[in-house]
Amino acid sequence: MRLVSFEGGFGRVEDGKVAPMGPSLVDWLAFGIQGIATGTPRPLAEVKLLAPVPRPGKIICVGLNYRDHAKETGKAVPTEPILFPKFANSVVGPGAEVLVPPEADEIDYEAELAVVIGRRASRVAVADALDHVAGYACANDVSSRSLQFRTGQWLTGKAIDTFLPLGPYLVTADEVPDPQALGIRCLVNDELRQDSNTSEMVFGVAELVSYTSRTITLEPGDLLVTGTPAGVGMAADPPRYLRAGDRMRVEIDGLGELENTVRARP
Repeated sequence: MRLVSFEGGFGRVEDGKVAPMGPSLVDWLAFGIQGIATGTPRPLAEVKLLAPVPRPGKIICVGLNYRDHAKETGKAVPTEPILFPKFANSVVGPGAEVLVPPEADEIDYEAELAVVIGRRASRVAVADALDHVAGYACANDVSSRSLQFRTGQWLTGKAIDTFLPLGPYLVTADEVPDPQALGIRCLVNDELRQDSNTSEMVFGVAELVSYTSRTITLEPGDLLVTGTPAGVGMAADPPRYLRAGDRMRVEIDGLGELENTVRARP
């Protein structure tokens, strides 16, 4: 299924329409209620979509998790996952504006595969990890490089309000037989900037779920944002950072397209 959230509820997308299924996608994941339509289907084009999970309980991101990205930044390929948080304040849906505060500059895009947890995961084995995944979505880990590298911690450059577009759908795991075989791209103003494949990940989805769950219990609706491939703006010579008015579009095979525009925060 392709699931979407909107003001007042969530539903599944079928034949260009949204069939409402209830008030909360996360509650549906947590309690295992069958996906029965509860309202009249509406044309998808008439529904204002939110992020599929509008307020995740936890957002755990992964740094330097693509071999091609590590190479372009001159960093060694990590020997274990590099984790850092974002928070629900960063999450916005498809079409929403990414608002850049005056304290932030050197704004960069990062196309990423987001993993949505469907079942509680604590100390799960790699072989069992994908059983805890509800599905996948496009994400854009927008970053302020000037703030990210000001100290040894990345938080202030990453967890900014509106800096994690997510969507447009949560595509359920049964429709993604191999999350390590997906083309992933980012375009800025229709110019291709990133063009890679999730096979380039250093640590795959199953490894990341297992590794994280050793010390952090993952709950339904939590997100793992799995890293970005080569082609980020800071790695260009000279760097190609985003400006107000730029349109970013993340594309992942089978998961749709996520488009957002950069604006200066009033």
